[in-house]
Amino acid sequence: MKRCSRCVLPETFPGIRFDEAGVCNYCLDYAARKEPELKVARAKQKFQELAASVRGRPGYHCVLAYSGGKDSSYTLWLLREHYDLRVLAVTFDNGFLSAGSFENIRRMVEKVNADHLLVKPRFDLLRGLFAQVARTSPFPPAALERASSICNACIALVKGATLRIAIEQRIPLIAYGWSPGQAPVSAAVFQFNKLMLRQMQQARMAPLLAIAGDALRPYMLGEEHFDSGRPLPYSVNPLAFEKYDEERIIDKIKQLGWEPPADTDGNSSNCLLNSLANQLHLADHGFHPYAFEIAGLVRAGAMSRSEGIEKLENLGSSKVAGEVAGRLGLAMENEGK
Repeated sequence: MKRCSRCVLPETFPGIRFDEAGVCNYCLDYAARKEPELKVARAKQKFQELAASVRGRPGYHCVLAYSGGKDSSYTLWLLREHYDLRVLAVTFDNGFLSAGSFENIRRMVEKVNADHLLVKPRFDLLRGLFAQVARTSPFPPAALERASSICNACIALVKGATLRIAIEQRIPLIAYGWSPGQAPVSAAVFQFNKLMLRQMQQARMAPLLAIAGDALRPYMLGEEHFDSGRPLPYSVNPLAFEKYDEERIIDKIKQLGWEPPADTDGNSSNCLLNSLANQLHLADHGFHPYAFEIAGLVRAGAMSRSEGIEKLENLGSSKVAGEVAGRLGLAMENEGK
């Protein structure tokens, strides 16, 4: 398969074109509008000012969507130890978190002295939801360029649950551990408003409501959240303005007791479902759902091209993917390898 000579995007990626040197149009566009260091510095300064403004408040300063993976674990450390914020780490248990991930979560929250909350929906709801989105891919093409259908569904529930908690408990910040390839610095720090929240919820949840209906309401905002009179939180993504180096991140959190799970694929350090989601996405759409993110990290110099290709080619254990498919009632080819 032909790939961009500069990043990792394959010829099957939607809208891709190559110049005479084999460089894709996404790389050429990036070079033409590369965000200056000043923009990164401004985002970091804005967050530093926000952090300083909330430290004197009672209660939690920040809700962190905490998967137990490497990026969210490092973000937890940053928020607690570097920015001195009181953090409520919220883990959404999708039914397929690695056993090693739960151990990492326990060690990390204890090490940095953060409170932790586990949100665990009933499994029959999750099973039906994930199986149906895997079969039908109900999300718009732009969403599927950046994540599999299963991941789109899971992240929609994660965001809904953390937003509810932040608004109900008047927590001023919601933090995510997105890599710079997932979220640009332009979206690193912003405050939600009611119109934005309504539009975001509609886009994320409409395909899921069509499948599961009112069973999803506990993981969504209701009218009482939009019109409560409570101030809406800021969304922050520290890894967009902190220097991103995967090797350095892993070295740091290993010092705190974090260990890479042995049963996940090359692009997840917490979720067994991810391997199945990646394989189904490749079969249905012809490109890896992490290709866009990895390409962004390669362009930014946070990862070499060869490292990016290696990550995309590591699909994890077919045996694990087959077992996950079995729990969802989905058929998988080449199970057990």
